[in-house]
Amino acid sequence: MRVLQVDSGREWRGGQNQVRLLCRELVREPDVEQVLVTKRGSELARRAAAHGAAVTETPWGWSFDPRTWLRLNLAVVNFKPDIVHAHDAHSLWMARHAAGSARLVATRRVDFHVSRFSTWRRTDRVIAISAAVRNVLAADGIPATEITVVPDGIDADEVRRAAQQPLNVRARLSLPAGAPLAVNVAALVDHKDHRTLIRAAAHARALRPDLHWAIAGAGELWGSLTAEIARLGLGDRVQLLGYVEAADALIGEADVFVMSSKEEGLGSVILNALALGKPVVATAAGGIPEILPPEALVPVGDAEALARRVVETLVHPSPFPLPPQCTARAMAQGVLALYRSLL
Repeated sequence: MRVLQVDSGREWRGGQNQVRLLCRELVREPDVEQVLVTKRGSELARRAAAHGAAVTETPWGWSFDPRTWLRLNLAVVNFKPDIVHAHDAHSLWMARHAAGSARLVATRRVDFHVSRFSTWRRTDRVIAISAAVRNVLAADGIPATEITVVPDGIDADEVRRAAQQPLNVRARLSLPAGAPLAVNVAALVDHKDHRTLIRAAAHARALRPDLHWAIAGAGELWGSLTAEIARLGLGDRVQLLGYVEAADALIGEADVFVMSSKEEGLGSVILNALALGKPVVATAAGGIPEILPPEALVPVGDAEALARRVVETLVHPSPFPLPPQCTARAMAQGVLALYRSLL
């Protein structure tokens, strides 16, 4: 079986890490040949190649870069794939127009609605990373028979090894050694709803004056979130850290991991927190309730409830197990089973 993986690689986030893990697992399958087409010099290209995956790099400068479209067409002609698998919206349009006779698979990672004329409707199969994503796709008219749910997966041992290198975040933030710390790791974009997280920190100040919050992530909302922190007088309690490469080490030093999303395909970073044995509090957005029990969840947008639950969790920490279906191996086997069903 020949599989052409396509991801723009224009950023390094949870989706790109899933592509890396999939490529790593498929390298171990004796009956699978694969090539990954992605952005030249990207973190995804580097990490996938380190696992022994064949990588074709392309100067992916913008969404529909004609140089990438040409390189992708050449890869199809030369490699003759049975499956072309697009992993993000930037790559799906070009993959559809280059796939030829290959079966086209696309992974949908967000629970956003798709438009009437979306390319997501023109695949042989869509992989939804959660039942919540599947339900949105089905509600938008994509036949249920064309959607397969394959949850994200992680390598728990890999996550634990990455967390062993101390980050010493409290010392870096000039906090007392025993100061309670709530950590969030997410891009600073609207659907992650950091404003609710920041408002929760304001509510929590009266309940736990010693509680500090660290937010790791970069994005378009940096300026407005900085202004919100200042407006609420939280400059000594909430820290925007920017992109943190050692995110697992940061999570490992937290007392509680917090997600405040209002839309979320699954929330794969939550899996990392579970693998590290950290208590988690999150909003009941999208696919998050599929990996966390009800007692870990609060309503979307409810900052006061989020604050109360975080404070309660500090007093009575109760880590939850990593769901068995959310390992890298299980994820890759689910994807491979889909490939085989199409052939």
